[in-house]
Amino acid sequence: MYQYVFFDLDGTLTDSQEGVLECVRYAIEAMGRPLPEDRNLLKFIGPPLQNSFMQYCGLSREEAQEALRLFREQYVPVGQFKNRPAPGIADMMGRLKARGLTLALASSKAESQCVSICERFGFAPHLAVIAGSSESRDQSKADVIREAMARLGLTDPRRALMVGDRKYDVEGAGACGMDCAGVEFFGYAPPGELEAAGAVTVVGTVAELEAFILAHSGADT
Repeated sequence: MYQYVFFDLDGTLTDSQEGVLECVRYAIEAMGRPLPEDRNLLKFIGPPLQNSFMQYCGLSREEAQEALRLFREQYVPVGQFKNRPAPGIADMMGRLKARGLTLALASSKAESQCVSICERFGFAPHLAVIAGSSESRDQSKADVIREAMARLGLTDPRRALMVGDRKYDVEGAGACGMDCAGVEFFGYAPPGELEAAGAVTVVGTVAELEAFILAHSGADT
């Protein structure tokens, strides 16, 4: 039975496509590199950005770090707020918290950005922990999940469910011994990706996600 629910941010709680892609284009152009095709630009939504710069733009690790710095240069003041929450997601989080579940954020986005976005869209009051990636060192999704667990004092990952929209969320949760529910609110994962990665369920709406969590949790009824 789940007592803790960890949420991804981009593609899960919010549709961040406009702001992220605008700032990815800014970073690539500032590096003097050609822009990837649109179908590859969409793949920047969700995974750690440094990895995507290397994979889709052919940048070295050092160049990708500079691209990430340029991305943040534009994203922090402008891009992060070109974003929209999944309809009803904040209300769902409030209901889950009211039923006794502990909610946390575990995102590959820089933690300072996670905090400001969660505050802007009304998620922060429902979250016991907001954990994002470090701006000074490389971290995998599993690293961020472990950090969120540590802040919560959670030692048994079987008591927690990760909620995310890409295989990176499922794989990161699995590396920590945690189940992951896949969501297709905004459709960024290729068909079948979440199932193939081992998600315990894949849902298309916030209502379906809430029903799954309540059916598999120790929440008060």
